[in-house]
Amino acid sequence: MMNQPSLLSSALIGAVASARSMTPMATLATARLAGRGTPGRLALLDRPLFKYGALAMGAGELYGDKMKSAPDRTVFLGLLARVMSAGIAGAALAPKGREKAGAAVAIATAVPLAYLTLAGRKKAMASIGQTRSGLIEDALIVAAGAAVVAMATDARYD
Repeated sequence: MMNQPSLLSSALIGAVASARSMTPMATLATARLAGRGTPGRLALLDRPLFKYGALAMGAGELYGDKMKSAPDRTVFLGLLARVMSAGIAGAALAPKGREKAGAAVAIATAVPLAYLTLAGRKKAMASIGQTRSGLIEDALIVAAGAAVVAMATDARYD
């Protein structure tokens, strides 16, 4: 059996996207600003407009999630954002030459987990409220996203 490079980072970034759709792109933008490269191609975030836009959207999502009017992550536009973000990030974190597989794995992880993370968030909201549960989820998801991207990126890929 041939040893295939792992798509674990792609799956993990998909899990991050399930809870916060913009966090994968924001963490990749942060890595790019720190001079880190990705194993897969990520030309989009080499453009300043997209790089800083991803950071702004990531911060905006963290703020907006605490609003009473925030829609569930499983509405059409929420799932679409997760598909796009997970796909791009999953491709970027996949081994070179396996970007399409990385995108597919990330999307296949993000979409079903969005329903699971929403159920968990609703339980937490009932117990400790929307803002507190959101802040805890933010801390966990941002830390997870940062860890996945830090482990999968390296200056040697540039």
